[in-house]
Amino acid sequence: MKLFDNLPIECKARADYEKTGQEWVFFFKPGVLRKAVQRLYKDGWFLEDLLALDTTDGMLLVYHFDKMSRPGRVTLKVLTSGTEPKIPTISDIYQGADWHEREVYDFHGVVFEGHPNLIPLLLPAEEDQRIEPPLLKTDKKRTGLKNLMSLYETEVCSAAVEALFTEEPAEEAPAEG
Repeated sequence: MKLFDNLPIECKARADYEKTGQEWVFFFKPGVLRKAVQRLYKDGWFLEDLLALDTTDGMLLVYHFDKMSRPGRVTLKVLTSGTEPKIPTISDIYQGADWHEREVYDFHGVVFEGHPNLIPLLLPAEEDQRIEPPLLKTDKKRTGLKNLMSLYETEVCSAAVEALFTEEPAEEAPAEG
């Protein structure tokens, strides 16, 4: 897929469409997301959904895009880190992203910078009644990306993204002596 040529891609992988419904999966840094989304918009793709995964590696945001003229999704993934994850909004590019971003904010606490109406959809909006995002996990319940998904068939992948999916070598037991 040449749509993202000249953009800094963290990882580009071809997925098995028959198994996943996806053709391509791309990892981008948060600062590149808007440029990638603008290219999809100009090429006639529509936003299907947005979801978040709370992992030991950070909050992973997953955007699914599709085209009416042919089957096969493009998936964009952005990993945020820190205790208060932030990412730029795409609601000014895709109006439908307004609700998706508000839902992710509501349930995962991700702040979409530049969003014009970032208020909860279902949870109390009043500051004194605001509760902890209910889909955040405790440290004991979080798991790493390598346990949740595969990188598929990578064409290009940075060392940083590959490291998220690499099994760490098991420590050897000390020899008894």
